[in-house]
Amino acid sequence: MGNCLQHRVADEDATKFTLGEDIWDEFNDSYDMNYNYSIVEAAAPCRSCPLLDDSSLPFFVLASVLGILAGGAVLFALLRPLFRWRVCPERPVLVQLAVGSTLFSIVVPILAPGLNGVQSTALCRLAHLLWYGSAFAQALLIGCHACLGPKLGVGHVAGITLWLTVGLWGAALLLGLPVTLASDTSRGLCSLSFNKSPRFLPLLHVVASLTAFTLLPLGLLGTKALTKAWGRWPGPCVSVLWVWFVFWWPHGVALGLDFLVRSKSLVLPTCLAQQALDLLLHLAEALAILHGVATPLLLALFYHQTTRTPLPSLPLSVRRPSHLDPPGGAGSRTTYAVRPAGRDQSRGQRRR
Repeated sequence: MGNCLQHRVADEDATKFTLGEDIWDEFNDSYDMNYNYSIVEAAAPCRSCPLLDDSSLPFFVLASVLGILAGGAVLFALLRPLFRWRVCPERPVLVQLAVGSTLFSIVVPILAPGLNGVQSTALCRLAHLLWYGSAFAQALLIGCHACLGPKLGVGHVAGITLWLTVGLWGAALLLGLPVTLASDTSRGLCSLSFNKSPRFLPLLHVVASLTAFTLLPLGLLGTKALTKAWGRWPGPCVSVLWVWFVFWWPHGVALGLDFLVRSKSLVLPTCLAQQALDLLLHLAEALAILHGVATPLLLALFYHQTTRTPLPSLPLSVRRPSHLDPPGGAGSRTTYAVRPAGRDQSRGQRRR
């Protein structure tokens, strides 16, 4: 991915004057001209080699196809065996995470830099809304699952689970609204135009990305460490789903640094530092794109671990009698009340 050809024009122009090299040699010998090329290079603009350019279209398409196939397979596996719904109480959360990663994979080719066929601004904005909205929804779902655990799938709180799901997806779409409003099409390419949009839109987008992708996993790790050290109350439930933040954590950090540089709050000393920041932005975006392929695998692994874990058995005193229990079994046990001996003796004396 990426192809930097910055000096092609200069090389082509240089070949046109090969016949006059002798004349320039005599001119240089006659006039001793010493130029300070370091000053010229310092005045030149700093250009970075883009990692995700037109040549990276196969990467976008391949990541999209693999993500759609993997997400569809996981959704089919989660929704098909309805009779085993109670085996995995966290299944509603897993289904929503699979839907989020699949939606992300669907819109990946629309935002590819090599696909210059997006003429509709509405389609561009919808793609950015699904891109970041699905990512924010997955981050919030994993955070809520870590805090609430299996309670999200328990039957007697189905109403709470429904309203919580609606609230999480609504909040995710609101978090993705600033980047949606800043989307625009230029020469058929869907891109972000923060320079033409109000100043508060990039600020809101950076704050939302830092909170959901960077501060949320750090908060979960810090809370788990504190609760484990103190041991007073149970902390967040650690699971394999936390690996999801590995794919988005660099993206939040890179967006924060880029915003500080663009707002001139952070001044980079050299051009090499600016090129390193641009490379970090593209690497973070490529890693975020790969989460569409990795998330279904994490969901399948989590489902396998949950179904293999034996459910805790209830004590005999809590069990309810069932009509399926055989005679003399645990369900047909009869309890006898033991009366105090003092009352029986007093009643015998009265009868006498």
